[in-house]
Amino acid sequence: MAHDNSPLPAGSTIGILGGGQLGRMLALAASKLGFRSHIYCPDANSPAFDVTPFKTVAAYDDEAALAAFADAVDVITYEFENVPAATAEFLAARKPLRPGANALAVSQDRLAEKNFLTSKNIPVAPHRAVETLADLEAAIDALGLPAVLKTTRLGYDGKGQRVIRERAEAAAAFAALEPKPLVLEAFVPFGKEISVVVARNTSGEVRAYDAAENVHRHHILFTSTVPADIPPGVEKHAAMLAKVIVVALDYVGVLGVEFFVIPGDKPTLMVNEIAPRVHNSGHWTEAVCLTDQFEQHIRAVVGWPLGDPARMADVVMENLVGDEVLTVPGGLDGNTQPHLYGKTEIRPGRKMGHVNRITRRV
Repeated sequence: MAHDNSPLPAGSTIGILGGGQLGRMLALAASKLGFRSHIYCPDANSPAFDVTPFKTVAAYDDEAALAAFADAVDVITYEFENVPAATAEFLAARKPLRPGANALAVSQDRLAEKNFLTSKNIPVAPHRAVETLADLEAAIDALGLPAVLKTTRLGYDGKGQRVIRERAEAAAAFAALEPKPLVLEAFVPFGKEISVVVARNTSGEVRAYDAAENVHRHHILFTSTVPADIPPGVEKHAAMLAKVIVVALDYVGVLGVEFFVIPGDKPTLMVNEIAPRVHNSGHWTEAVCLTDQFEQHIRAVVGWPLGDPARMADVVMENLVGDEVLTVPGGLDGNTQPHLYGKTEIRPGRKMGHVNRITRRV
């Protein structure tokens, strides 16, 4: 179904699929620009429900609830990439869905994502599709060990993957990972991990934020530091690749692109993965950018001009995971911006908030 791409006026309603912290932050940004947000999420305890009175608590395959939701909003976006394809297609037939269903389909499947990136001459880790144990044995022969076996779908924060260091571990790793098919990736000897948050609006305007240098702890993002400690040419190349990706996907909204930086006389880049949404490694933008990633996403999906992503200070974003959130009130100073997500239950490995620590004004 063709939709009108003209800008939405303030007072319009943005439908957001997913009620976690990203949905909450998108709704807060929308309200600042004069938009209403309607959150759709199956979980009645979703933290995003705290910041808007408009909500639907229903399953993602409840067509009656989805149709009513579509009728109540002017444009639809999402805060997580595992929106079922059937849900995306059902809603896209009724209201503009931004980013579109194609971006979801590509990023939901690691193999589809790697094939897409490779088709655009964007480097990714050497990999092989794995449907059977025999496929895995052949992939190990081709790629060597160590290697990382991953589900092609539904993986995040280290879930859905196993490192295989010795051939004897292969069968157990294959049996443990669901759903099939899987993908085996060669182990990449990277020196750093960086990410670039990039945005594109309905008229094709594209803006990228500075690269963040990321450190993970227990497979969960721990810190994002800006500026990244990389040569200027590497940062410029990362931004260029991120822009190529959003244009090739005909993407509308904010996209996160994660890179490995491969050390050498001239460091090179390899895309690890793309995320079709606002991104954890872009939370630093709240504290130090003229337009943060959440406002930028709202501007993009409603068809407004993009804001200036210029950075006005150096910053370190630190995730608060599990009971780390309890120590924050006593550990803040005037250069620290806290953002707590309002989650009622503290669990190990659960992201409960983040803090942005401003280290130097620029």
